[in-house]
Amino acid sequence: MRRLLPAVFLLAALALAPARVWAGQDDPRLDALFATLKTAPSDEAGAAAERQIWQIWAEHQNPEIERLMRQGIAAMNEDDADAALDAFDAVVKYDKNFAEGWNKRATVEFARGDYTASIADIERTLALEPRHFGALSGLGQIYLAMERKALALKAFRAALAIDPHLSGVRDTIQELEKDVEGTPL
Repeated sequence: MRRLLPAVFLLAALALAPARVWAGQDDPRLDALFATLKTAPSDEAGAAAERQIWQIWAEHQNPEIERLMRQGIAAMNEDDADAALDAFDAVVKYDKNFAEGWNKRATVEFARGDYTASIADIERTLALEPRHFGALSGLGQIYLAMERKALALKAFRAALAIDPHLSGVRDTIQELEKDVEGTPL
């Protein structure tokens, strides 16, 4: 009977453990959407794929994480950085592998002027979802704020390579190229 108890506890633990579910960046629909994004003939056509990608990135099968994401986004929209940060802190605590939780927290940290924390969270986002054009664009914005134009240019170029329909990023790249690389003779 003693040998059976550890096996029973193990089975109970496995039964109670959460099943692996799709969380944002793991969603199998993303590959096709990124392919569409690359081949869309115009910025308007690419915008539909962008919206779907953002929607999928924000999805999570855990209702508590979904609630916290909504709460954090609402707080961001109300310019309540403290409440937003609390919500996104909880999101990444619940699921350390949820890229959009890290990305949203990075956005709040940037708004608060905590560039070091924001960069660290963007790096975590990109480790989980290397195609996160929003995180790359945000990284570019941070480097611009820090007046590190060469690094900003590199980040913006990486974002545009993933999503060629980021017209604002494209315009920023053109301006930065003049500053960083100079005007060709």
